[in-house]
Amino acid sequence: MSFTTKGITGILFIFLSLGTNSFAQTTPLQQSEVQQIEVSDAELEKFAQAFQRIRMINQEAQQQMMQVVQDEGMDIQRFNEIYQASMDPAVNVETTSEEQEQYSNISSEIEKMQGSFQSRMEEVITKQDMTVQRYEQIATQLQTDPQLQERLKAVFEG
Repeated sequence: MSFTTKGITGILFIFLSLGTNSFAQTTPLQQSEVQQIEVSDAELEKFAQAFQRIRMINQEAQQQMMQVVQDEGMDIQRFNEIYQASMDPAVNVETTSEEQEQYSNISSEIEKMQGSFQSRMEEVITKQDMTVQRYEQIATQLQTDPQLQERLKAVFEG
């Protein structure tokens, strides 16, 4: 069975963001929609530390979710196709009753895992003396602020 990082990342994004205002949900915004915030070097360092740990949690989550899909006997790409069709009425994917059952079982299992991953990510942020809201603000600003991106890159390289 072939797994793609892009496909499983989509699953991760989908299920880690279900039912929460997760920092994983941050979407690109127009420059005019983003309120500029000041980020100190110390705060950026804390963000970078949290980001690296969250990335490790995400990798673990991806592996566990791939295992769930594999254990249920469905291909990641097929799971993603069915998911996209369930979210977008314009997308029509024909499924067998067996695929529908597999999809339902996988979705249920991944949703159960979501709470644990979300809690762990929030704990990582708070251990850096940050709030989830502040982490989200910085993450949002990073999407549109090249100077902040360069400062973060320097923290990672430093």
